[in-house]
Amino acid sequence: MTRIVVVTGASAGIGRAAARRFAARGDSVALLARGRAGLHAAAREVEAAGGQALVLPTDMADHTQVETAADRIEDVLGPIDVWVNAAFASIFAPFAEITADEYERATAVTYLGFVNGTRAALSRMRPRDAGTIVQVGSALGERPIPLQSAYCGAKHAVNGFTGSVRTELLHEKSNVRITLVQMPAVNTPQFTWVRSRLPRKPQPVPPIYQPEIPARAIVFAADHPGRKEFWVGASTAATILANRLAPALLDRYLARTGYASQQTSHPGEPDHAGNLYRPLDDDGSPGNHDRGAHGDFDERAHGRAPQPWLSRHRRPLTAAAALLATAGVAGSRRAGGASRLPGRRPPAGGPV
Repeated sequence: MTRIVVVTGASAGIGRAAARRFAARGDSVALLARGRAGLHAAAREVEAAGGQALVLPTDMADHTQVETAADRIEDVLGPIDVWVNAAFASIFAPFAEITADEYERATAVTYLGFVNGTRAALSRMRPRDAGTIVQVGSALGERPIPLQSAYCGAKHAVNGFTGSVRTELLHEKSNVRITLVQMPAVNTPQFTWVRSRLPRKPQPVPPIYQPEIPARAIVFAADHPGRKEFWVGASTAATILANRLAPALLDRYLARTGYASQQTSHPGEPDHAGNLYRPLDDDGSPGNHDRGAHGDFDERAHGRAPQPWLSRHRRPLTAAAALLATAGVAGSRRAGGASRLPGRRPPAGGPV
């Protein structure tokens, strides 16, 4: 059955890959983002995959634009069945180096953009008592890391907001569902276009996954909205569980390793402006073009993961991971290694 699907942040990265995945099933996909070049390229991919595309340039931080887009979607495509919130904007820098305006803008897109999208979806789904909202979260919404305070704060807010809305829907005995998909580090263009004040170019913290893996998880979540949360990748599960068991250890560990692990060996651009206030895929001017779904880390990114099986067997795997994590922390304490988790890489870090 053909569904009407809305994907925000659809011009690149996870949103772009998810739009293609929905289209391959024959769904009609409304594409929302700021960058026109990326949106039109995404539309061509949706149509090539077998779906119908509707391009709607939209700043998710502007609730009036979001409502206008939602009206247009239902006028052209029909009632919205699935709404996927994936848009974000951020900045790589220590908190003390981020201005108030920059912080407000990053929060307006990455958190309030989800609020605006959820409001637009619910106002149309609740009267029909049908529909699914998928929130694209991050392991960083559970385990914050240095240099990304704006992003981590917004993703934590998304978690709390989504949980509150879920309980309200349960109170109403509504058939509308809302679910979270927590992501690992993903090879998306964001590392080349997010505003940065780091001395070296930013990178996702390994292990890195290709965006097609989160895209499959988003479609799976849309098909199984009764579960409140999905974790994508073993690194996400390990990060979230370790944080619940030993947050103080991770604080000290990330204080030592979190700066270097998020930067490549290549010099960064001084005060790289990025796409915080304007898209970098908006027109044909130099350096302003479609970026696609993938970033610059194809050679290091994993293109496969047992995600469907892991999702279906999450409960026993989570219990086993918790036991292993507990044993590892206990062993670390006995050995006096309070500042390091034994045999563990830096927690999965890159935002989605």
